[in-house]
Amino acid sequence: MELTYQINKKDVNSTINSILINELHFSTRLLKKLINKNCIYLNNDTINTRCYGKINDIISVSFDYKEDNSNIIATPMQLDIIYEDDWLLILNKPAGIAIHPSLSHYSTSLSNGVKYYFDSIGLYKKIRPVNRLDFYTSGLVIFAKCEYIQECLSRQMSTNNFKKEYLCLIDGIIEPQNGYIELPIARKEGSIIERCIDSSGQYSKTIYNLISEFDTYSLVHCILETGRTHQIRVHFSFLGHPLLGDTLYGQPSPLISHQALHSYQVSFIHPITNKVKKFTAPLPYDFKKLIK
Repeated sequence: MELTYQINKKDVNSTINSILINELHFSTRLLKKLINKNCIYLNNDTINTRCYGKINDIISVSFDYKEDNSNIIATPMQLDIIYEDDWLLILNKPAGIAIHPSLSHYSTSLSNGVKYYFDSIGLYKKIRPVNRLDFYTSGLVIFAKCEYIQECLSRQMSTNNFKKEYLCLIDGIIEPQNGYIELPIARKEGSIIERCIDSSGQYSKTIYNLISEFDTYSLVHCILETGRTHQIRVHFSFLGHPLLGDTLYGQPSPLISHQALHSYQVSFIHPITNKVKKFTAPLPYDFKKLIK
């Protein structure tokens, strides 16, 4: 993996360090790491990054160094790959699998499967999920293949260039059919998992529109303008329309065995090509069956 940048007229009074920080948006922490590893070149020669370049000189940054990822066990796993290039791996996560290893999912998380896959293609990098989904939420999860990509996409999330869209099934018929929920979310007192609506919480906004009505439930499309833990689940539960099957914020459902929430679509600016990329994940069978 190599990132290149051609110096132009506006860069001639800037050091290589300044160009990497201001034009390519490297963090100072990552830049220091790359300097120590001698991974930054000017016209294919290693350089002191405090120097200046000339117009049409080529800065290149190599990310081909190996990283220790032995903290995660490699587990063979069937991965539903939506997209892959040299920089990104995008998966459609099924419901009922954790993204990160933990005491109860030490070798069965999605990261364990990605570790096995990376090993099989000779990519010795840390496992870096960019976005996170709950255990029982299905849909798109992005893994960055290097630290730079993770930084770029994380920054886009904070500036709203990274857009996340969900489909969910809620109990009842919501009114109005289109609108937004703008309610602050906080951790519920006495719980490390549950969230609640509280004036002391973080600003949270969910835009929604009703797609279809059924006898006792509705299919709703949501766009997250903020990314709080359990945001969609908490917002709709507070309005009296918990997600079907959400046992934390609603009730068990005979229709589906887990909360009916799917990370349906993501769009972002690819950090290398600077082009807008949009990806969609098909619905899982149990979800699709309820909306036929």
